[in-house]
Amino acid sequence: MANGTVLNGDVIRSTLDDPRTYRGVLTRRIMAFLVDLCIVFLLCIPAAIVIFVLGILTLSLGWVLYGILFPLVAIPYVWWTVSSPHQATIGMRMMDIRLERIEGGRIDGALAIAHSVLFWAGNALLTPLVLLIALFTRRKQTLHDLLLRTVVVRATEPRI
Repeated sequence: MANGTVLNGDVIRSTLDDPRTYRGVLTRRIMAFLVDLCIVFLLCIPAAIVIFVLGILTLSLGWVLYGILFPLVAIPYVWWTVSSPHQATIGMRMMDIRLERIEGGRIDGALAIAHSVLFWAGNALLTPLVLLIALFTRRKQTLHDLLLRTVVVRATEPRI
């Protein structure tokens, strides 16, 4: 697709311009989120055990960490997986999608964390209805995607 391909009368210069790149992405994002949520909850079990032992060793001061257990596990998980060469969490890889910058380039750890934090903050402050924005954007982007100039695409190239 270096010089461009014509699809339905439109010239497609990159995969980000190809509407087939976004086919089924919203459903795949939801399924990937559910898989990742289960993985993070499973990772919370050993973390909770460590916090329990830490609480005993610190005469219950360590148990304060239970209040931030989920973000304590989820943030490193997102940083480690999305900033990897796959640019996707385990759930996203299972659903064959990945996160990309609109202008190109790799997703670094800071952007991965910002993407996750904005997702959770947007849902907490504006309700999950804010995710409906993706139904009306050309690239199926949510609010946090638009703010960070990222897009979720199919991991495999669309076939022409």
